[in-house]
Amino acid sequence: MLEVTGLTGGYKADVPVIKDVELTVQAGELVGMVGMNGAGKSTVIKHVLGLIEPLAGTVSLHGETLASNRALFRSQIAYVPETPKLYPELTLREHLQLTAMAYGLDEAVYEERSERLLQIFRMKDHLDAFPGTFSKGMQQKVMILCAFLLQPALLIVDEPFVGLDPLAIHALLELLEEMKAQGTGILLSTHILGMAEKYCDRFVMMSRGVVALYGTMDEMRAQSAMPGATLDELFVRVVKESSQ
Repeated sequence: MLEVTGLTGGYKADVPVIKDVELTVQAGELVGMVGMNGAGKSTVIKHVLGLIEPLAGTVSLHGETLASNRALFRSQIAYVPETPKLYPELTLREHLQLTAMAYGLDEAVYEERSERLLQIFRMKDHLDAFPGTFSKGMQQKVMILCAFLLQPALLIVDEPFVGLDPLAIHALLELLEEMKAQGTGILLSTHILGMAEKYCDRFVMMSRGVVALYGTMDEMRAQSAMPGATLDELFVRVVKESSQ
């Protein structure tokens, strides 16, 4: 579904942050992207979203690129950023309504999905409150509500667990599993390796702007000649090798 091929890019034309990145996300699959801070994870995500123009390589979704069909490409993606980006003058209700209108969501579908999500994340009592009155975790819940409202073909989540309480983390993980079962492809960037190993189908391990390991746990163990290794052990091995 999502195919990233030979992706090289960054924030300056002469200083690439990521180099020759290759990855795929299939329908109904959860792919975990892990790596140290500064390894290039967020840069990859920004390229996939079309927020940065690549220096080389392609990003396609169901065979379409941002250049070939911008509206169709972006309409298939929902994104939960690491840092919530909200409109201070809009209430929670208005954030949800704006999201539904922007993506042409049917009113009946909107009502059904929003009611369920608000109940799951215990935000129904805050519908008419403004983001400035919310904690960091509550602001993150607003981003999650908007993304899951859409039920997109591809969901990209960047460090979504930061600031969430244990109940919200549990609810988010259950919803990720539910969306997988419905055919959504998910790209998840996270530092919580134990959780990633439990829930992700495949992995992209970034180090210094390149893909150091890629595939299922068994495939990455074979690449590292570390049979039986945990994701944490593979991660430590990659970090140590990259620093030598």
